[in-house]
Amino acid sequence: MKFTSGLDIINYCNKTNQRLHEVSLSSEIEKTGRSYGYIRDYLKNVLHVMENAVAAGINDDDNHIKGKIIGNDSVLLRRRIETSKTVCGDTVAKAVAYALSTMEVNASMGKVVASPTAGSCGVLPAVLMTTKERFSLSEENLLEGLLAANMIGTIVAKNATISGAEGGCQAEVGTASAMASGAVVYMLGGTPEQVFNAAAMCFKNLLGLVCDPIAGLVESPCAKRNGMGAANALLCAEMSLAGINSIIPFDEVVEAMYRVGKALPPSLRETSMGGLATTKTGVQISTELFGN
Repeated sequence: MKFTSGLDIINYCNKTNQRLHEVSLSSEIEKTGRSYGYIRDYLKNVLHVMENAVAAGINDDDNHIKGKIIGNDSVLLRRRIETSKTVCGDTVAKAVAYALSTMEVNASMGKVVASPTAGSCGVLPAVLMTTKERFSLSEENLLEGLLAANMIGTIVAKNATISGAEGGCQAEVGTASAMASGAVVYMLGGTPEQVFNAAAMCFKNLLGLVCDPIAGLVESPCAKRNGMGAANALLCAEMSLAGINSIIPFDEVVEAMYRVGKALPPSLRETSMGGLATTKTGVQISTELFGN
């Protein structure tokens, strides 16, 4: 059961009348040789690590969980949600706070799930946990969402890239956002077509996003881009569930993302030789941390 495109997966689900998470699970069993029980237990642990990372940073009022540049932003946003009428509503604000929290845990060398990379590890947990709270989803719902996200990430990795060094931040946060959006659509009853429409729209919104980490650290602007990726995922899920289609099909969007990534100069692909990393403040931070 080898799939080479999102369209292959959609057609297979429609032809066999199998649900997307079932196809994903069968594919993983075939690919890894692992048992059904092993994969379910593995995914349960993935959810456990994600949930812990979301909670750790956002509840760190004493600012112990931090990197060399970032820390405590998730707490600040949590306090605003608790005490103020938020600009974008509590659901989006929570998702952003959860993404920041996970990235702060990552920056502090804590345990996270690379989903699909460490630099984009905040998006999927944030979106899953926010959706779980809003709709009172069960663990089973979340496992199915992870399996749906797996199909999206697998196709992107196969036909393009999930690496910031190869394709810019559009490849990392873009893929994470697409996976998260597809998971939400699926958990809320969307069709395979709607899942891949949401994923396509996520990529389109982030097409061309560069990777320019300050001082070479996976902290800034990475953390806030994870927050943006989480908000983007929710927005695109909402549009897809409303019946809005991506005018450009998912597979063509992935192909375009890959071409755009290849066209980015090396200075904007994780080398810290361009973009925000080479601003006056960016260079000053790098010098203070590591010297010349």
